[in-house]
Amino acid sequence: MAFSWQQYGAPVKPSLDFIGGTRLQLTRDCSDATNCVEPIDITDVRQVLNAQELPGSSIQLLGEEKQTVVVRTRNLDVDQRDALQSALGETIGTIDPNATKNDTVGPVLGKQLLASGLMSLLVAFALIAAYLSLRFKFDYAILAIVALLHDLLVTLGLFSILGLVSGYEADSLFIVALLTIVGFSVNDTVVIYDRIRETLQRTPNRSINDIVDESVNDTLGRSINTTLTTVLTLLSIVIFGGGTLKFFALALITGFLAGAYSSIFIASTLLAWWRSRSEGDDFGDDGVEIDGEPEEPMDSLPSAS
Repeated sequence: MAFSWQQYGAPVKPSLDFIGGTRLQLTRDCSDATNCVEPIDITDVRQVLNAQELPGSSIQLLGEEKQTVVVRTRNLDVDQRDALQSALGETIGTIDPNATKNDTVGPVLGKQLLASGLMSLLVAFALIAAYLSLRFKFDYAILAIVALLHDLLVTLGLFSILGLVSGYEADSLFIVALLTIVGFSVNDTVVIYDRIRETLQRTPNRSINDIVDESVNDTLGRSINTTLTTVLTLLSIVIFGGGTLKFFALALITGFLAGAYSSIFIASTLLAWWRSRSEGDDFGDDGVEIDGEPEEPMDSLPSAS
């Protein structure tokens, strides 16, 4: 993410949705078989872009046969876009006009989309914190937010690597994936927290470490099964879905797996650590409250007979 920030000014390489620019998608006309014998050569496309004084533009080939090229570059007016399309047609072959797509996003709109996406994440965190504070306690909410931040950082880290290695660009759909990850991940955390609270109410004198351990074990099968069935569905989208849905599903898979991990190993463990520290003065090693004289072990008490 640090390397990505140095190059693109963001933890993940941003797409036209956020920075503005022109996207041009061209597909060869394969009605003439000789026109699609070889896949499009990115080097040839790059030479055309350099000749049009568009260095640093993003180039991506689509499809198994790589007969479609997507060019993302700075804002172009109509004449510049037509000139680029004509030059590319002369280089890569005859273009199918029915499959040609082009769109432009202004920098102001891109900044608004980015601000809206970040605001959505902040509002989601605030509402989750408020709900958990009312449903449980404030420390539950804070630790759950820490676990959610872990899930988002893992997802951002993976996609920053994809941006540096394969040229992936995060679009508005990536923000949707992050919001979905937040909602799914906190669900697992709430289930574990609810079991911790029930066990704590039933046996308040037990050690918080034992209570958390038992609660996690009780909900472990449910957490794993829920995540696994969801990931299997998303995996089919990664394998058979299109380019956009493929990365969207991959982001969800990464976040869901990180969420299952954080709910079990981070949120619950931090809660046990925090409670044992904050209540350490009031509880002994076995969790029994000390009000002066230590309680006599149960084994030493006389029997009912």
